[in-house]
Amino acid sequence: MTKRLMSWDALKARPLPQPTASLQLGDHPWSIVDVWTPIGPGPHPTVLMVHGGCWQKAIADRTLMNYAAEDLRGRGLGVWNIEYRGVDEEGGGFPGTFHDAALAADSLLTYGPHFGLRTDHIVAFGHSAGGHLALWLAARDRLARTSPLFKPAPLRLFGVVNSGGLADLEASKSVTETDCLAIVYDRLVGAPRPSALADTSPAEMLPFGAIQVSVSGERDLIAPPSLGRAYTAKAQAAGDLAFFECIPDQGHVELIAPGTPAFEAQAQHIMALLQRAQGTLAAQI
Repeated sequence: MTKRLMSWDALKARPLPQPTASLQLGDHPWSIVDVWTPIGPGPHPTVLMVHGGCWQKAIADRTLMNYAAEDLRGRGLGVWNIEYRGVDEEGGGFPGTFHDAALAADSLLTYGPHFGLRTDHIVAFGHSAGGHLALWLAARDRLARTSPLFKPAPLRLFGVVNSGGLADLEASKSVTETDCLAIVYDRLVGAPRPSALADTSPAEMLPFGAIQVSVSGERDLIAPPSLGRAYTAKAQAAGDLAFFECIPDQGHVELIAPGTPAFEAQAQHIMALLQRAQGTLAAQI
């Protein structure tokens, strides 16, 4: 008998953990970061967390990642869980969604130390649409100065765990659910702008140096394993250090549900990347 996959309702039925603090970056409700600080003296290794929801706030906001954030905090990791406008909000899409994600990520450099978080050798964890944005944040120092998304000296990421992510927008559009990407595609990339994917799709911005680990659930229908596998092959061909893992008998929700094999595999990847980052730092001293 085929095992029943976890539903969103099953995940949301769990008691919702709360962050250590919330940081308001501006006057708007989307300009906010939730901070998860472990017990004990810092500075703590830091995970930049990016939620999914098909780039639509009507589907999900940052609190969907609270379960994952609390689990990582229990492992001694600080979490910077960012918010951004969805394409279904005023000013969302291109360029607003990207500007919001960039502002929230870069604010870690300014405010992270206040919360006892390290601001070097950061690992990002992005789920679904958040996988796309996490990889984009890692790639944006490749942006041309002529791009509306260009910003000098952005936050650098050591690695990214791309959790059931839609990292290749062109490839994902015809594979994922229509209401997840196809119907918002033009608003997300700013089409029909020339070369709209060149500054919005991580697959078109390779190579960008960060270590990339793409993880898929074998039975994920929103982000099938074929997407993660193909994106990883592109990253490797471009010269980046990239890996792919497919977790048997797991779906899309399991990827961000602590206690599942899919989540545990990703937590181990996050820990391994942070440990590798510390080894890199020690070698540089």
